[in-house]
Amino acid sequence: MFRTEVEACDAAAAGHDLDETFSSSRGVPLSLRWVYVSMIQEYARHNGHADFLRSRVDLSG
Repeated sequence: MFRTEVEACDAAAAGHDLDETFSSSRGVPLSLRWVYVSMIQEYARHNGHADFLRSRVDLSG
């Protein structure tokens, strides 16, 4: 399922420049670059949460 979503995102972004802008659902102009950076930051936060939870599990054993 994850791979399918990645492929769909790749297809949607293909042929667009990173500095190309579009309007969000709230009418805020965003660039493709901003979207990519935001996604990377979000993944980093989730990975940090997973690391913390894993360290808690390891300590409880």
